[in-house]
Amino acid sequence: MFLRLLSDVRWRAANPKWRRMTCSWRSTSSTAEPHPVSLPAQAQVVICGGGIMGTSVAYHLSKMGWTDIVLLEQGRLAAGTTRFCAGIVSAARHVSIELKMADYSNKLYQQLEQETGVKTGYMKTGSISLAQTQDRLISLKRIASSLNVMGIPCEIITPKQVAQLHPLINIHDLVGAMYVPEDALVSSANVSLALATAASRNGVQIHERTSVSHVSVQKGCVTGVETDRGPIQCQYFVNCAGQWAYELGHSGEETVNIPLHACEHFYLLTHPLKEPLASNLPTIVDPDGRIYIRNWQGGILSGGFEKNPKPLFTEGRNQLEIQNLQEDWDHFEPLLSALLRRMPDLEALQIMQLVNCPESFTPDMRCIMGESPTVRGYFVLAGMNSAGISYGGGAGKYLAEWMVNGYPSENVWPLDLKRFGTLQSSRTFLRHRVMEVMPLMCDLKVPRWDFQTGRQLRTSPLYDRLDAQGARWMEKHGFERVKYFVPPGKDLLDLDQSKTFYKPDWFDIVGSEVKCCKEAVCVIDMSSFTKFEISSTGDQALESLQYLFSNDLDVPVGHVVHTGMLNEKGGYENDCSIARLSKRSFFMISPTDQQVHCWAWLKNRLPDDSNLTMEDVTWKYTALNLIGPRAVDVLSELSYAPITPEHFPSLFCKEMSVGYANGIRVMSITHTGEPGFMLYIPIEYALHVYNEVMNMGQKYGIRNAGYYALRSLRIEKFFAFWGQDLDAFTTPMECGREFQVKLEKGMQFVGQEALLEQKQNGVYKRFTMFILEDHDTDMDLWPWWGEPIFRNGRYVGKTTSSAYSYTLERHVCLGFVQHFDEKTGEELVVTTDFINQGEYEIDIAGQRFQAKAKLYPFSSLFTHRRRKDEVELSGYQRE
Repeated sequence: MFLRLLSDVRWRAANPKWRRMTCSWRSTSSTAEPHPVSLPAQAQVVICGGGIMGTSVAYHLSKMGWTDIVLLEQGRLAAGTTRFCAGIVSAARHVSIELKMADYSNKLYQQLEQETGVKTGYMKTGSISLAQTQDRLISLKRIASSLNVMGIPCEIITPKQVAQLHPLINIHDLVGAMYVPEDALVSSANVSLALATAASRNGVQIHERTSVSHVSVQKGCVTGVETDRGPIQCQYFVNCAGQWAYELGHSGEETVNIPLHACEHFYLLTHPLKEPLASNLPTIVDPDGRIYIRNWQGGILSGGFEKNPKPLFTEGRNQLEIQNLQEDWDHFEPLLSALLRRMPDLEALQIMQLVNCPESFTPDMRCIMGESPTVRGYFVLAGMNSAGISYGGGAGKYLAEWMVNGYPSENVWPLDLKRFGTLQSSRTFLRHRVMEVMPLMCDLKVPRWDFQTGRQLRTSPLYDRLDAQGARWMEKHGFERVKYFVPPGKDLLDLDQSKTFYKPDWFDIVGSEVKCCKEAVCVIDMSSFTKFEISSTGDQALESLQYLFSNDLDVPVGHVVHTGMLNEKGGYENDCSIARLSKRSFFMISPTDQQVHCWAWLKNRLPDDSNLTMEDVTWKYTALNLIGPRAVDVLSELSYAPITPEHFPSLFCKEMSVGYANGIRVMSITHTGEPGFMLYIPIEYALHVYNEVMNMGQKYGIRNAGYYALRSLRIEKFFAFWGQDLDAFTTPMECGREFQVKLEKGMQFVGQEALLEQKQNGVYKRFTMFILEDHDTDMDLWPWWGEPIFRNGRYVGKTTSSAYSYTLERHVCLGFVQHFDEKTGEELVVTTDFINQGEYEIDIAGQRFQAKAKLYPFSSLFTHRRRKDEVELSGYQRE
């Protein structure tokens, strides 16, 4: 098998020119090589793309026992973006799942040469990330905290220590740095060849110079691929086509939207120094200078992410293999100047070459993986945002697990293809967004920053009205949502530019909105919520939803049920509210970013019955959240209907008139624990109802509010939120939501067995509230999310949400606590006593703050305002 593969692939690794990044690569217009081995007629899996991603998927699938695999590469293996990769493997990442992928990749590459016999150039050099400002140093300290609790050695060092580790670095403008000694360098092309070698030994067939023209689909499932060498029938297709993934997704019989776009990426190569640099010299990352620097054959390789990137390849596949694009020294000059400032001794160094290669970026700077929401069996792994070699091993592993087991071993929702909709696949949107994304690779990302491009794409009918009243906007799933409202007389520009890790300028504004929610009445436009209607001619809708959801939906018409949509492990695929509109019709409300994921999940699991229908009605309804004790007064005056608890109990839904508008779905729920109502308004009535509510509410002190107020309210009430606190690896038993599960509702539901097992054996993590006790809101760094939690000095978990509680006048963090045996490291059941008997600290950028842990579901503590010195925290009881 291996000898046959060699004749087909014609390995380039044996040729020294193949491994040299500076050699002249042959044009793809040269005479095509013969194909001594024909393609198989069928396979279980076809992978398109022979770079680091495609070979990693093939490697990991074959390791897991899937060997009926064909990998197709339109040019030569690793001759795409992989060949031009700078080869830096670094775990210094902000996002937890990316950190885990990079750590796994590092460990894999370290042993790959021994496993395969292919030299990978692996060299453990370490990396140093420099900080020119205190804010940058805080950002690095937050990363360092995450790395250390993950068991990855990391330390914050002084400028003098930087000079000791790398003598050529100019340290005069530095305030500190982060040193990660385990980071490494590799030859990315050779790593890809090593993965391909191992995969081929396990039975994977690899064919170069074979292009995929389109993917065949029948009844929403992959059935095969068409290539320039004939068709291949298959059950699974994996799009690892890099910068061509977008076009390939659009070339199939069924469109698969893969939102990425290529930009030119520049780096230079130098001749060796007079005294060649040591091969183990640490890689330098200077984000404030927008550059990175690594040793390369005794000289240096240095590139960066300029402020004015150059998008390319807007149409079609320009090249089968990537060639060095046009040099542009004028464009590279700012990065070269930054390099010479950081390493002044390079002034006389001879530059060998300026490399210009394409690099693919995604709309949110995170890579894309997972199964298509429209075509079953169509998987994607692409859009690495210039971190392909760092993520390659881990990303390939998770995708292989996804394909073999039906789910990966970690929560990969931040990377899931289904986080995007079709709206993010506009070429104009992508071109503009990646021009913002590429500079952001180096820009300081403070909490709650927002993209500036691709905005006002999805808006509520109330957008202009709210904007005129001082709304400040953020974006979620392409939808504009209000953060807060700037009162008249405030400097809007200053607030828009308020970026800090400390107390933000909007603190008092949000505080006044929260106060109004508690004492009077506020209106929050929540039109972005995902909304589905599910109905049937018979009992099909009820029976299907009873199977797919954990709570009992066989409730009287007009009742609202809060429930989870669980997977087989009992984890949350969605957390939603469902109102029973009639015996055979249900109205489902889910988080904004669930629109694609939830639709795909339900469509794949609902029976194929013409009498059962599901419609996405997100765009049909504007949603107004009327929060506060006077909400009942406003609504009763506008509807001329009794809104008392006797007539309108909690979790109730009724269609009624509001003002002149009829057919308004009113629900006694606010998603915050505060009293009030959600109004789902047919879109044509939105402006009228809003005006009526605001006019009638004047005498009750009504005002607009935004999502920052909503976040503060729900966190202090211990409300978990899907995608932030809840995910596919979190069960209701672990987050205090047993009451939303009906284990004995008379029929089996998805996840029931896992929950029964947890009920009997206990859980290994518990959702917990932490109230910071020695934290100065005005002077100390704020917790935002992702901070390590320590119990009795030992790491036990991370925060998932945090907000300032204007009621307690303290910061509140939510997160999960785990229990490991101190001697064996064995995972143990987390009991109530374990939570209550510990002494806790929250690590914020390396500084630990004492915290009081509380374990209870929805609390009624905050029914009236109390000052923090009047609250006896230890007296909190379960509701």
